Amino acid sequence: MAGAPPHPVLHPADSVARVRGYLQGLQARITEALQALEPEGGARFRADAWSKPPGASLSGDGNTLILEGGRVFERAGCGLSHVRGPQLPPSASAHRSALAGAPFEAMGLSLVLHPRNPYVPTVHMNVRMIAAAHPGQAPSCWFGGGMDLTPCYGFEEDVVHFHRHCRAALAPFGADKYPRFKQWCDEYFYLKHRNEQRGAGGVFYDDLAEPDFEQSLALTQSVGEAFVPAYLPIVQKRQATPYGARERDFQSYRRGRYVEFNLVWDRGTHFGLQSGGRTESILLSMPPLAAWSYQRRDAAGSAEAALTQQFLVRRDWLADIPE
Repeated sequence: MAGAPPHPVLHPADSVARVRGYLQGLQARITEALQALEPEGGARFRADAWSKPPGASLSGDGNTLILEGGRVFERAGCGLSHVRGPQLPPSASAHRSALAGAPFEAMGLSLVLHPRNPYVPTVHMNVRMIAAAHPGQAPSCWFGGGMDLTPCYGFEEDVVHFHRHCRAALAPFGADKYPRFKQWCDEYFYLKHRNEQRGAGGVFYDDLAEPDFEQSLALTQSVGEAFVPAYLPIVQKRQATPYGARERDFQSYRRGRYVEFNLVWDRGTHFGLQSGGRTESILLSMPPLAAWSYQRRDAAGSAEAALTQQFLVRRDWLADIPE
């Protein structure tokens, strides 16, 4: 970051540089893999580098890579941010009350991909680090992240594939991690006002600081590296599936649910907005098109009805799959 930061540096410079360097490399690797799926001469990722100057309520910088109007991805956003602020927002101190109002530093990589074909699922992935401390205290540092799959038309083999990669990413860090983080994902990505899961789940974790910084960072890196093999084979398998107006209509309807969750319940969205973050980057997760229907009812036995009955439920997707 250029210039002297107006807010305290809350973690050793080498640790900050390591995490930031990793996130920059991960952003490049993921977007290169996604770009390769788009036809030559089609939509490309464009970079939108940004900075918040010293003296602002939040200082720092970042780089948003965004692709819109693609043949495969109608909208794909992958944003890197590294910011400092004078007061930890309530959404980040909910489980760390002793740090309420403390100066903080946060960096993370977040992506949401909205495919054009309704048979290709939407996906979200995020990895992040936050450090905070009141003046005169040693900094507390923790990690969070995960990835989750949100299909419009469900295929059990796709969901199983995704969850297998989630489990494999966490296996080196203890047999308890996948079941615990899978349950956490199910409980977090839940529309309470609709009594409905957002999608078919994945893994999610927050406030991770145990056993130490190195292991927490290693776990977070493992999750980040698992994203491409967990998701891209599903895209490649489904992207040529024929679809029509019916499927696009249902896709827009399901995207409406995605918008509801992100604006009403998502802590990451709340953290960004409460801390004075860059709105355009915070809302890159929004789909390009969405719709709402009043008391929609899908016909029994239809593929649309099957989504709610078979995929928007809390299931052990790997119950019969050996580790």
